[in-house]
Amino acid sequence: MYNFQNLNVLITGATGGIGKSLALAFMKTGANLFLVSSSKDKINSLKNEVSNAGNLNLFAVDLSNKDEVYEFCSKIIENQSQIDVVINNAGLTEDTLFMRMSDDAWNKVFDVNLNASMIICKKFIRPMIKAKWGRIINISSVVGSTGNPGQANYVASKAALNGLTKSLALEVANRGITVNSISPGFIDTSMTKKLSEKQREAILEKIPMGRMGLGEDVSSLALFLTSELSNYITGQNIHVNGGLFLG
Repeated sequence: MYNFQNLNVLITGATGGIGKSLALAFMKTGANLFLVSSSKDKINSLKNEVSNAGNLNLFAVDLSNKDEVYEFCSKIIENQSQIDVVINNAGLTEDTLFMRMSDDAWNKVFDVNLNASMIICKKFIRPMIKAKWGRIINISSVVGSTGNPGQANYVASKAALNGLTKSLALEVANRGITVNSISPGFIDTSMTKKLSEKQREAILEKIPMGRMGLGEDVSSLALFLTSELSNYITGQNIHVNGGLFLG
């Protein structure tokens, strides 16, 4: 359905549940992919899994280390790779009640979920402005709008990511660049598979569609937001949650 053969697409967190769905979906469009993961083992595993795919570049980058993130971005630019589409998907959780949360747990979650996304946007937005075209898609979370006990750091980082999305969208709206965020609800990934049956039942009761989402439910929206069909959509936080009430 989509043909992105001339586009360079950067996806962080490409080895997680949603990230892998994004990678596989964009792979089918013929895009040149720049896939990033914080885990060398996982990136090597993905490399073996998609060894026959062309136009694929894989990177292991510690997104909690800002110097490493800057170095990675500079390396891409120095190699004259114009990144047309940025998908900031990487996310980290360090869950505990706020009163028990350490400064390290707070800072590390912000470094990965917000600061790395900020650096990547900052480094690649200028070439997009020069090209008068670009797409930035930040993968947020439903809890960035609802809150969630035990996840104050994660929730705050995702709410801040939504704010960054809206502000950046306003700054580049007249430059042919759209900036949007996608807020998945409960998606059936390895993270949600850790839930007990009782926890899953409690969650499903809140979802009008009666099921958890799939990675493809998120990646299909990302494909649309990348396409020319979405030219007039920017500064939006779009929820993919099966009708979950946000309160």
